[in-house]
Amino acid sequence: MASLKILTPLLILSVLTVLTVYGQYQPTWESLDARPLPAWYDDAKFGIFIHWGIFAVPGLGSEWFWYLWQEQKVPEIVEFMKKNFRPDWTYADFAPMLTAEFFDADEWARILQTSGAKYTVFVSKHCEGFCHWPSNVSFSWNSMVAGPKRNIVAELAQAVRTKTDLRFGLYHVLYEWFHPLYLQDKENNFTTRRFVDFKIMPELYEIVNTFEPDLVWSDGDWEAPDTYWGSREFLTWLYNDSPIKDKVVTNDRWGIGCNCTHGGVYTCGDRYNPGVLQKHKWVNAMTIDKKSWGFRRNAPLSDYLTIEELIETLARTVSCNGNLLMNIGPTAYGVVSPIYEERLKQMGEWLKINGEGIYETRPWTYQNETVIPEIWYTSKTSGQGKDIYATVMSWPNTGVFQLTRPNPSDNTVVTLMGYSGSFSWTRAAGQGININIPAIAANAMPCKWAWMFKITNVQN
Repeated sequence: MASLKILTPLLILSVLTVLTVYGQYQPTWESLDARPLPAWYDDAKFGIFIHWGIFAVPGLGSEWFWYLWQEQKVPEIVEFMKKNFRPDWTYADFAPMLTAEFFDADEWARILQTSGAKYTVFVSKHCEGFCHWPSNVSFSWNSMVAGPKRNIVAELAQAVRTKTDLRFGLYHVLYEWFHPLYLQDKENNFTTRRFVDFKIMPELYEIVNTFEPDLVWSDGDWEAPDTYWGSREFLTWLYNDSPIKDKVVTNDRWGIGCNCTHGGVYTCGDRYNPGVLQKHKWVNAMTIDKKSWGFRRNAPLSDYLTIEELIETLARTVSCNGNLLMNIGPTAYGVVSPIYEERLKQMGEWLKINGEGIYETRPWTYQNETVIPEIWYTSKTSGQGKDIYATVMSWPNTGVFQLTRPNPSDNTVVTLMGYSGSFSWTRAAGQGININIPAIAANAMPCKWAWMFKITNVQN
């Protein structure tokens, strides 16, 4: 046994040596997957996604408007174009209409700050290929020469970094629906890589070296393997030699078979929210508009998630070891519409009171209750032991509120976040805690939509 105790650290060291040669990551998934997640990300818990592009001009269907129109020929989209535009209209003709005349990066930053989010991810380029910066490999299809005639990424990065405490990330899509080089490589069964070599890799190096994002969100990988995209080689450079090597967070969309398996944070799919604990750090990337990531001009109010639904989504996601990345879609004229601004402001108001039980928390032994499953738990380790937080979507309708999961100690204290004083309690039969709920005037309630109990010094 003594020899095993001596060999174990040596074995661990040898494994690490194989995965990293003299501290350098190697272009293998075994090595790249071993990179620790930068701590800021797990502490942040909540971010804002921003999908903005030419698709905001027609504002119909979704951000996939061009594809829905030209490739899938969705009847609603085709009929819309026939009724409203001349027969020879092309998608490129929408570009001058992305006027962004009301785009104010400082105002966007202010709205982001009010949300309580700790980072934002801006779509630098979607599948339409339009770049929001003056890319050297997208000469006539970028925001400096078409549409806004502005370097949107640069303006927003500057505003976020100087006006807020949020970290700034960038989304970048790999494949482009109708790019001729991509279609040529696809026709060749991805045995050629002209699109990657002359377009995609130069773009990725551009955004990293120019804007130094805290997060690089890849997408559009699903038609080709990572060997075509050159993903491992890029990530090796990103982790070893890039200017953001120590802070950057990545995701798992780097080629066929990578999703939920390789890379950094697992996305596993849009709106992924398993409701059970996941060992690997994951993210629930979802939309306030239930049907689109981009702005829709004809979206009815019923298509937007309520603040109650958003808070429950946040609580559920964080309790299961995820981060929530909540999406908004600005208008073609550069405004965050009031419905999005209101939801972000409401989330910020709730987090201002209850953020202690969200930010920098970790999953607890149990993620939720069984009798009332929409009660979600998070935890923190304090100087005296384990503290847990229970997010309750419906206010208790009786004077005694029972939670079956916590095992209180003699030193347990129960409080309601944002409310002064502590609540008395007794042990429930078997395991659990009965919290005595006093009469609280409506105008003294700390929150409008959901409430959080803090239970200190639990024994489980």
